[in-house]
Amino acid sequence: MTRPIDPDLAAAAHQSRAWPFEEARRVIQRLEKLKAGPEKTVIFETGYGPSGLPHIGTFGEVARTSMVRHAFEILTEGKWKTRLICFSDDMDGMRKVPDNVPNKEMLQQHLNKPLTSVPDPFGKYESFAHHNNAMLRAFLDRFGFDYEFYSATECYRSGRFDATLLKMLEVYDQVKEIILPTLGPERRATYSPFLPICPRTGRVLQVPTVERHPDKGTIVYIDPETGEKVETPVTGGRVKCQWKADWALRWTALGVDYEMAGKDLTDSVILSSKICRVLGGTPPEGFIYELFLDEKGQKISKSIGNGLTIEEWLTYATPESLALFMFQKPRSAKRLYFDVIPRTVDEYLQLLAAYPNQGPKEKLDNPVWHIHAGEPPAAELPISYGLLLNLVAASNAEDKDVLWGFIRRLAPDATPEKYPVLDRLAEYAVAYYRDFVRPTKKYRLPNDTERHALEVLEKELAAAPPNATAEDLQNIVYEVGKANGFADRLRDWFRAIYEVLLGQSQGPRFGSFIELYGIENTRVLIRKGLAGELAAETAA
Repeated sequence: MTRPIDPDLAAAAHQSRAWPFEEARRVIQRLEKLKAGPEKTVIFETGYGPSGLPHIGTFGEVARTSMVRHAFEILTEGKWKTRLICFSDDMDGMRKVPDNVPNKEMLQQHLNKPLTSVPDPFGKYESFAHHNNAMLRAFLDRFGFDYEFYSATECYRSGRFDATLLKMLEVYDQVKEIILPTLGPERRATYSPFLPICPRTGRVLQVPTVERHPDKGTIVYIDPETGEKVETPVTGGRVKCQWKADWALRWTALGVDYEMAGKDLTDSVILSSKICRVLGGTPPEGFIYELFLDEKGQKISKSIGNGLTIEEWLTYATPESLALFMFQKPRSAKRLYFDVIPRTVDEYLQLLAAYPNQGPKEKLDNPVWHIHAGEPPAAELPISYGLLLNLVAASNAEDKDVLWGFIRRLAPDATPEKYPVLDRLAEYAVAYYRDFVRPTKKYRLPNDTERHALEVLEKELAAAPPNATAEDLQNIVYEVGKANGFADRLRDWFRAIYEVLLGQSQGPRFGSFIELYGIENTRVLIRKGLAGELAAETAA
């Protein structure tokens, strides 16, 4: 458990309706039903298929599970030890050669072998699974997750699963009764929960079991190439289980208490839970989270490539902002595309700034408490990410040093060393503007009413005192709009400012922008917009 928390905060935790606490309470209820004492270690688990590299969903599942684990530790005041297991299904057979790897011809020769028996196409590790497992561990370590790595191959071969595999053999018919109604006629005729590893070829075989001998702990199958009967133990890594039986095997053998899953695995959770009970185990608690959608509302698919990768998010924003995105409404389908990044960053910063002044209940409802395991850092930033992006747009800054020149206009004592988060945001803003904002900017010329109002605004800014605050400048913009044709439609006035001067239909609070960009720079920008110089950039 983390450091002791304030008694008021601890009391508030028992009343909090934040979803990690709600989930943690279900784990506590599970322990009560099991009559589990504090000698039990509570196991939280996430699963990973090592046929590809870690992705944004991997981050989301581990981050969310870590939040539930921490909430559980707070509610139970550390009475139970906890572990987070990240389990790699690396004994699965390689069904196809991935598109994004070298040495495809070599890999083709190892189809259907366990991933830990397939050579690493990159030539760096013992196997392809070892390569991808190393990427997973580096990925999780990068974010500071507290976890233990488990390999399916090691669990099968070391004997860790043996007792449960023998139990699976005993209840073979019951397992089949659970699975067969979900299969088509052809698959139903050949289904077995056990997939033998062929001693001759090393491949994972999808073959029916023709005999089983629980007294000896063996099954018999027919080699599909030689036609010979082969008897093999179900222990010691000689077989692996089919997916749903495998999940139940893991839950039972490891004593998993909590594991969440995506909506697409809802049926698998139900079936695996039934098998787990047949094996004598108790299925873990957990909830079904919704999947991510692209900007068109379509389900994100790795094969289609219609969603954000984690590397893309982290090119333009902080890991903490991504954690916030994962925290919010996990049971609701959310659109995951580039436009959500800036507002998520600013929302994170706003939540972080609000935290110190909140009461115990509000603190526990604040996502940053969960993102930072109860210890959010201090973050007093003089500027938002959205404003930084607009500053980049207006100044055409190509590096963050230019931005720091403007930032010091607002906060003369600010330095990258004093505000490391802001320094990172400046770098992110330059990258985001370069890749996503600049290519879509469309300046336009003002109409007659807009032109007159902008001319007046330029003159009013010339008369503004050099030390005018953002609020003073915002009032000037308001008054100019109201007095020059936009009294009943100030929204149109601000849209005109953004479209003519920034090349976009919406933007920051304009008084704050002027304060940061500078009155004289803003007057120059207005004159360029009136002269058509900015619109000419769009035409070019």
